Amino acid sequence: MKKRDLIQAVATHTDVDKKTATLLVEGTIDVILATVAKGEVVNISGFAKFAKINRPARMARNPATGEAVKVKAKTVAKISALKGFKDIALGVAPAPKLVTVRKPAAPAKPAPAAKSQQQKSQQQKSQSLKRRRSNFSQVSYLQKETTKSGLLRKRQAGFFICQRS
Repeated sequence: MKKRDLIQAVATHTDVDKKTATLLVEGTIDVILATVAKGEVVNISGFAKFAKINRPARMARNPATGEAVKVKAKTVAKISALKGFKDIALGVAPAPKLVTVRKPAAPAKPAPAAKSQQQKSQQQKSQSLKRRRSNFSQVSYLQKETTKSGLLRKRQAGFFICQRS
């Protein structure tokens, strides 16, 4: 699920328009990012914990050569799934039901009028004319290649020219 899919699902679930749902989702993300950037922990109970972790410098080992290597201190972002999320994701607990609010149906539009015989015949004529034009373009394309290698290529490719009536 991408961000736009999440916005659409929130809009449907909460019965708000897409613009409001976009503000809600993006606002939530902005608040989480700003709070974590300050160094504070965001804990959404039953869902996830967002934190900024400072890792100290340490000695590590290069697995290829076996020599000791010094690793610099760094800051990393850490997101941990909490118990409620894990239980639902693993199927231990039931997933919440998504409520889809149905809006009242719009009034039915009248059916379009049936086509007259004259309109049908004009439509059939234009379709047959289009078919003929496409056949001629294939024929002219194939006739342009007159060399022996061109004829051989056409035979190998399995071109067949059919006249449609």
